[in-house]
Amino acid sequence: MFKALLLDKRFLILLFVINLFGTIYGYEWYGWQLEKTPDIFLIFVPDSPTASLFFTIFLFFFIFKKHFPLIEALAIITLFKYGVWAVVMNVLTLWINGSLPPEAYMLIVSHAAMAIQGLLYAPFYKIRVVHIVIAAIWTLHNDIIDYVFGMMPIYSSLTDYMNEIGYFTFWLSILSIFIAYRMTISRKNKPSL
Repeated sequence: MFKALLLDKRFLILLFVINLFGTIYGYEWYGWQLEKTPDIFLIFVPDSPTASLFFTIFLFFFIFKKHFPLIEALAIITLFKYGVWAVVMNVLTLWINGSLPPEAYMLIVSHAAMAIQGLLYAPFYKIRVVHIVIAAIWTLHNDIIDYVFGMMPIYSSLTDYMNEIGYFTFWLSILSIFIAYRMTISRKNKPSL
């Protein structure tokens, strides 16, 4: 029954619309940071909205029963990574500051949903190893841009912890790549009993 819901065209269209508007909101949220970002780094700064853009593109193709495996690999890895990352950063901000603005709670819920939705559609992806490798390079390269070149999302109360956050983010990337591999390539290669 759950699989039928995930494949229901009306549900897919609803999910597409929600992700499309979430993506637009995400790019607007990054607007002030993008204004002062050097052009060469622009594509790497808005992490979460780019992850949801990958998933929105996946949904568009999936609604029409088409596949774009590289986008699928980028979606599953980056949705999980940045979904979890944003939840952790907002909870860490709450712990340090003792409170959060109301929109931060919305971000926690929406980013947790991001991480989950990418995994829910894993059985339907047509990803091969080459797609995981390319998406892994993209993801790890993004970490370098963020933490070597200083283009990471800015949470003012967390600036004293950038080294630790960079270290955490790198291992979260590795975990995200591993999960994507296990839920797509590895699962397909297991013999059925």
